[in-house]
Amino acid sequence: MFDGYDSCSEDTSSSSSSDESEEEVSPLPSSLPIIKNNGQVYTYPDGKSGMATCEMCGMVGVRDAFYSKTKRFCSVSCSRSYSSNSKKASILARLQGKPPTKKAKVLQKQPLVAKLAAYAQYQATLQNQAKTKAAVPVEGFSWGNYINSNSFTAAPVTCFKHAPMGTCWGDIAEGVRVEVPNTDCSLPTKVFWIAGIVKLAGYNALLRYEGFENDSSLDFWCNICGSDIHPVGWCATSGKPLVPPRTIQHKYTNWKAFLVKRLTGAKTLPPDFSQKVSESMQYPFKTSMRVEVVDKTHLCRTRVAVVESVIGGRLRLVYEESEDKTDDFWCHMYSPLIHHIGWSRSIGHRFKRSDITKKQDGHFDAPPHLFMKVKEVDAAGEWFKEGMKLEAIDPLNLSAICVATIRKVLADGYLMIGIDGSEAADGSDWFCYHATSPSIFPVGFCEINMIELTPPRGYAKLPFKWFDYLRETDSIAAPVKLFNKEVPNHGFHVGMKLEAVDLMEPRLVCVATVTRIIHRLLRIHFDGWEEEYDQWVDCESPDLYPVGWCQLTGYQLQPPAPQSSRDSQSSSSKQKKKAKSQQYKGHKKMTSLQLKEELLDGEEYNFLQGASDQESNGSASYYIKQEP
Repeated sequence: MFDGYDSCSEDTSSSSSSDESEEEVSPLPSSLPIIKNNGQVYTYPDGKSGMATCEMCGMVGVRDAFYSKTKRFCSVSCSRSYSSNSKKASILARLQGKPPTKKAKVLQKQPLVAKLAAYAQYQATLQNQAKTKAAVPVEGFSWGNYINSNSFTAAPVTCFKHAPMGTCWGDIAEGVRVEVPNTDCSLPTKVFWIAGIVKLAGYNALLRYEGFENDSSLDFWCNICGSDIHPVGWCATSGKPLVPPRTIQHKYTNWKAFLVKRLTGAKTLPPDFSQKVSESMQYPFKTSMRVEVVDKTHLCRTRVAVVESVIGGRLRLVYEESEDKTDDFWCHMYSPLIHHIGWSRSIGHRFKRSDITKKQDGHFDAPPHLFMKVKEVDAAGEWFKEGMKLEAIDPLNLSAICVATIRKVLADGYLMIGIDGSEAADGSDWFCYHATSPSIFPVGFCEINMIELTPPRGYAKLPFKWFDYLRETDSIAAPVKLFNKEVPNHGFHVGMKLEAVDLMEPRLVCVATVTRIIHRLLRIHFDGWEEEYDQWVDCESPDLYPVGWCQLTGYQLQPPAPQSSRDSQSSSSKQKKKAKSQQYKGHKKMTSLQLKEELLDGEEYNFLQGASDQESNGSASYYIKQEP
């Protein structure tokens, strides 16, 4: 953060400016920078005095803000450059047979460092423009209006470590000041003004221009990671005009003094904030990489797929044998459902060999280090065994936690699990969880935490009692100590809004709400849909995102379903209450463009993309009762 800002004295001439020196950049502090008053804010009173063009760099700005009495230059550096290089320009003009003029174009010989800095800024601008163009608006839905009208709160960005800026969000909160475009202005050029954060909702911030005090008439929402949001001082260093909004331009006679008073001691964004945003949106997975991914038509095996596209860390994978590239699957790059080539063979997992005998041109295996690492386990002592009973999230019905059985113990801590009463004879619907997965639980977990446990299909002895069931099936429960009981300080609270993947249709990202929290387990409700569509998800799942993630990455957001569409589909969805078979034909939520169509009876099923097995920073016992 700059300790001060370049002064913009109204009567400073180019000759006297040579004694001025720029402030040095101090190291980035651990918390947000504090705006200090040992420098003057680069500000422009009202813009009434007309516009001027810098004779050195050609920048157009408010005339009163320009340097020298004649207002010929936009900054001290331009004034100095013009003075030192004007003779060279005059000599060149003579050699070219042109009459020398006072306003001849000046040759500006910049040092190498300045050129590199300019090039870096140019590249950053291009990236920001690309992000802006990629934004996908949702017709008729606005997160800002949705939150304001219902007084909702959103989960903070720090809850999502896998999302952009999730690990370096810092102290961005209400009261932080930023420089943003001034839309309440009649000037022909783009000008800026300072605004303060009134409310935060994920990446989105409700901003209020400085000077409006308690007047919210011009408050507006924007994505704080957008290309038009800058730390205070950016205009000073970039030569951009700061002009107060037209609505309040006559409120103060000395805006410079007002801003210095208001901003002294306030916090702003770090100077490298936009750079951090750009860096956090660089993803290691590239198109044409080959991976092993679960076969969506047979849960028990994996297949080879190729990365077709990467959006915000989400991968569109096309199965290698798909000639028309329509047989695809969506998941996050940190999903436990994807692995490096050779993973299945290394742990003894079933694998469907491809009919393609050699790699297609341009395709290459994704390096193993790109994939999410699971925690090492010690299977030498007491360990999971085939036939042991447990409770598990059903990957074909994510709203249910079911009675389940370990069917096979693989290497490296992986387990093949089947849902009791719903298994295919050949085991083709078994699914793979790691021993540390937050999607499996010890016997009794649901009862203790007041969650409805789904008994085996056809089991007549209700209500279901584990003691009786274990005796009837002559089986034992998996030891409690073998389960992952670590609970990170995730920061989620009931009622928080977020954007969540519909794991039954994983290409969709929807408006959602946290409705229950059981230790590290979250109950996710999709706004506008019935509770039967709810899904149990781990707090560290890479399929949860902050409000504004879709806008930031250019992914399509699915808004809440309108009431009329919910009513029309409610009856039909209840008739198709997840009749499980090897091919799942359960109900799916429709996209905003499909709400008027019939529910899809697809030939393929989709399934849980469980939480990443990351080390957490807290712990809790599963046998502590928690209110729903």
